Amino acid sequence: ALRLAGGQSRCEGRVEMEQEGTWGTVCDDGWDLTDADVVCRQLRCGRAMRVHGDAAFGRGSGPILRDEVGCEGHEEHLWDCPAAPEHDCSHKEDAGVVCSEHQEWRLSGGQDGCAGRVEVFFRGTWSTVCDSSWYELEASVLCRTLGCGEPLRRLSFAHTLPGRMLYQCESRRPSLAHCQWTYNKSAPCHQSRAAGVVCNGTGP
Repeated sequence: ALRLAGGQSRCEGRVEMEQEGTWGTVCDDGWDLTDADVVCRQLRCGRAMRVHGDAAFGRGSGPILRDEVGCEGHEEHLWDCPAAPEHDCSHKEDAGVVCSEHQEWRLSGGQDGCAGRVEVFFRGTWSTVCDSSWYELEASVLCRTLGCGEPLRRLSFAHTLPGRMLYQCESRRPSLAHCQWTYNKSAPCHQSRAAGVVCNGTGP
């Protein structure tokens, strides 16, 4: 089995694989986009956008199961790729990846990172969020994800970025990626404005 840990969604994080019932990590020696692409594809997370070394998503635990991974890009699973049988790594060299299906958010144009227009990075580009279903619940989930407390008020802006995202949350979720979302579908976003929010915190 394979998973990404320590990220904001299931499509970014430290690469962890399971071998003989034990979860372990992958060393960042030789870790590159071709290797990471195999991971993203295996997890149905699209393509690799960025690779990380030096335990960027925190240090893992357990054995280090792969070193000097050398995928050619066509492999179906990470464990099909050639790798060194022995390693000289520690967990401070754990490898990570950000895949294209990962979503991350920012508030732009406000006084600090806790107020402004909602923008989401998804599939390699920044997009705005349609306010057609931007309610207290959605705003609350976002403010919490950003470490900004709770929403004080919602704002409207113009759409000036190429993409559009629409979120609908049924309940409190860890992030907007865990709510229902649709990307670049024109109907629900027709005549919408770009969502914004002022949260009551001042950010990390």
